[in-house]
Amino acid sequence: MPWTEAQIADVLARQRAFFKSGTTLDVAWRKEQLRKLKAAVIEHESKLIEALAADLGRSQAEAFFCDIGALILEINETLRGLSRWARPERHFSGLHCWPSITTTVHKMPYGCTLIISPFNFPVLLSFGPLVAGIAGGNTAVIKASSKSPHCTAVMQSLIASIWPPEFVAMVDGGHDVADLCLAQRWDKIFYTGSPTVAKHIATEAAHNLTPLALELGGETGNWCIVRADANLRDTARTIAFFKLCNSGQICINVNQVAVAREVAGDFVTLLGAEFSRQIGANALENPDYPHLINRAAWDKCARLAQVNASRVVYGGEGDPDTLRFQPTIIYPVSATDPLVKHELFCPLLPVVPFDDSKVDELLDVIASREHGLALYLFTRDIDWANRVKA
Repeated sequence: MPWTEAQIADVLARQRAFFKSGTTLDVAWRKEQLRKLKAAVIEHESKLIEALAADLGRSQAEAFFCDIGALILEINETLRGLSRWARPERHFSGLHCWPSITTTVHKMPYGCTLIISPFNFPVLLSFGPLVAGIAGGNTAVIKASSKSPHCTAVMQSLIASIWPPEFVAMVDGGHDVADLCLAQRWDKIFYTGSPTVAKHIATEAAHNLTPLALELGGETGNWCIVRADANLRDTARTIAFFKLCNSGQICINVNQVAVAREVAGDFVTLLGAEFSRQIGANALENPDYPHLINRAAWDKCARLAQVNASRVVYGGEGDPDTLRFQPTIIYPVSATDPLVKHELFCPLLPVVPFDDSKVDELLDVIASREHGLALYLFTRDIDWANRVKA
């Protein structure tokens, strides 16, 4: 049954009453909730793996590596550090606070929080922010992505098995339900997703001056630079593994590779060989290869591959019935090509040749655009790499 504004408002009112009871302030109580979550994730592991396979075509190994195992590690780290993080801090006040000399800072929770999670890592990016929210002493409503319904159903069951909705609740539905959530007054909103949607969320949050945490994909994608002195075989192996993971649907994935012209041909050959070695000569026939999230994403990927068909040197085919699309190398591509001016979020990989002696000019081009979430460098010149980082 679809969620209504009245139902969401009721859940929030109950969470606000629960928060005001002071129950969440006790650090020992927070740790116990984190242990409950960890135990429930382990108990529901097989169902979560099945759901990740249904929504994203994830293999068992990739599902554990990307979502479940990573979440357990995050819970363990939080349990180890929480007592220290929550401890009051004493600081020198300065003469302006005379006669007080020291100030004690107490770590207080925000209160009732809204977590809006994406489809690409539906478990990790729903429960990961929840771990932080619980550790901070907050209640939470999670608005999960409508694109990963199987994962949402399992997570709703998991949450209901350990907590009442006045502490943690999960809401399903599309953008209309998200807007019903945003119409409420929250104490903190956490969103993972695209910059376009983030602008809408920030606008809605501004009505109540609600503080935001936005973890956004880069509008022009993440660059990878391969210098002429790089270990090409190791570089190809690493990039191929990363690009195959979740079929490229990762916000920190490599969006385009800039390769020194002197070694570009060799690199492209090695990269194609690595794709074949890691996933098979035809990825579409490998049941462990993930698929794109829905037909719209597949159509977009297929359309870009078709437009650039004359430059496809590896892959380029897909299956609309399984939503799988081969890892696809597009070469050569100019640094000014429209293909490398937006986030692809799929297994297409443009390769941009550049003159190694003019790498600083390439960096200027990258710096002139919207900053990505990551920049990957492959080189033996550590001094140069450190200068880029600086």
